[in-house]
Amino acid sequence: MADSKRPTLDVEDRPERGTRAAKRLRREGYVLGVVYGGTDGDSTSFKVNSRALRQVLVGGQALIDLKVGGKTRPVIVKDQHPHPVRDELLHIDLLEVRLDEKIQTQVSVHLEGAEEAPGIKEGGVLEHVTHDLNIEALPTDIPDYIQVDVSGLEIAATMHLSEITAPAGVTFLDDLDETIIATVVVPTEVEEPEIEEETVLVGEDGEPLEEGAEPAEGEEGAEPAAEGEAAPEEAEGSE
Repeated sequence: MADSKRPTLDVEDRPERGTRAAKRLRREGYVLGVVYGGTDGDSTSFKVNSRALRQVLVGGQALIDLKVGGKTRPVIVKDQHPHPVRDELLHIDLLEVRLDEKIQTQVSVHLEGAEEAPGIKEGGVLEHVTHDLNIEALPTDIPDYIQVDVSGLEIAATMHLSEITAPAGVTFLDDLDETIIATVVVPTEVEEPEIEEETVLVGEDGEPLEEGAEPAEGEEGAEPAAEGEAAPEEAEGSE
């Protein structure tokens, strides 16, 4: 049964098979997909308008009502396969779920309050370490994301999963004490290496002399006259 609070995605059965058919459908603006699970355990191939799919995914809701073949099925996103170069989705896998049975899935972590954190005000840098958490919950209790307040982090502080309260109906499956959500690190100053100046003897033609060779009479050394200073010959002529 559909729920007015959940987004609805209308898709079409996809009897077409093969690489040629897949390319044609993508040119026509479709994204290919498969929905797994259900009472019979069978999978159903479908095609969906790429714009309609994007609108549903941008909403970020964990649970979606999928309409396919005249039937509405509650599903969650199992996997997505984006194009390696272009900003488009090639294929999506959905999983049909029972609303009265808990499932295990992943939800993203969103950080808030970073600009208010004392450690950030003192010049520290916030590092978002864990971006997704493994959870267990009923499909209707799966949050769109886990919101974490980091406004109290001091410089060099570390926040672990054990410091976060799980939403109602949600159980964290990751190690509470070992999972680091975020940390504020002290920025390190990068020292520029010192460059040693090397004196090189040059001849009249401007070419460097071989190591150990002495400049011929009248030849200048490696260090040219400083700007504003006359060369020895010019100095003598000016007296």
